[in-house]
Amino acid sequence: MIPFSILDLAPINEGSDAAQSFRNTLDLARHAERWGYQRFWLAEHHGMPGIASAATAVLIGHVAGGTSTIRVGAGGIMLPNHAPLVIAEQFGTLESLYPGRIDLGLGRAPGSDQLTARALRRNLATDPNQFPNDVVELLGYFSSEQRQAVRAVPGAGLNIPVWILGSSLFGAQVAAALGLPYAFASHFAPEQMMQAIALYRATFKPSARLAQPYVMLGYNVFAADTDEQAQFLASSMQQAFVNLRTGQPKRLQPPLQDYLDSITLQQRDVLEEVLSCAAIGSPDTVKDALQDFIAQTGADELMITSMMFDQTARLRSYEITAEIHKAMS
Repeated sequence: MIPFSILDLAPINEGSDAAQSFRNTLDLARHAERWGYQRFWLAEHHGMPGIASAATAVLIGHVAGGTSTIRVGAGGIMLPNHAPLVIAEQFGTLESLYPGRIDLGLGRAPGSDQLTARALRRNLATDPNQFPNDVVELLGYFSSEQRQAVRAVPGAGLNIPVWILGSSLFGAQVAAALGLPYAFASHFAPEQMMQAIALYRATFKPSARLAQPYVMLGYNVFAADTDEQAQFLASSMQQAFVNLRTGQPKRLQPPLQDYLDSITLQQRDVLEEVLSCAAIGSPDTVKDALQDFIAQTGADELMITSMMFDQTARLRSYEITAEIHKAMS
């Protein structure tokens, strides 16, 4: 059976704060380690009232320091927000502190709106080659051979796995051209998933980092003892997505009974697209959905995300998913 991993958005619940979010994240990572998940990733978002992982490298260090064996990484760092040298130094530091356990996923989206992007002092140039050029520069800083006038210390000579993230065909092209593993954000933007997978695999060029294409796919799982309970718990994520798409992001809201019946047909259409890459239900329901998704896509790994309001329910969802994974192995 292919590996299962976790993407945690470090959600900030309504009535709570970032400090509690970080405690919940570390709690989840420790459980994930015991349950056999392959890796635990965090994502860079800025100016989002319901997401606490803006300082992604700092939070990765917190999680890695509180666990022992699970790989910890970024899914991802939004490279246009940063100088490649800074990211090389940050992840060189993490790899030096936690050797053999750090992953670096790179995306080209800003992870924010235009106002936030300007506040980050980000270069807003639209040159389509800037992202792949920045990736190549970053890879150079990790090389044992000095390829630039400036060395990343720490960073140079460290074998840090680098992934390309994407939700369109562009990321697939970059990952294939550079011979890097590819993670597709099918958990929130599944429309071009099958096209991106096919393009990546067809055009992949082997590299010193990767001999064969490797595809990780994001997948939403909301598992509970019954289908009805899982549908109820999933409504927090559904509210969050509708709020985001309507320009009203909030802290993660408590679940609502029959939430889908309370929204417009347009909002339901948006959610149906997202939830096309989701399993919501009892263990049997989730197992069937996972098996179908893996068979459909031929994924090499799944990145599971389960954004629930209640921490106990969230842990239980990931535990059920781990039990399913074990039974499928």
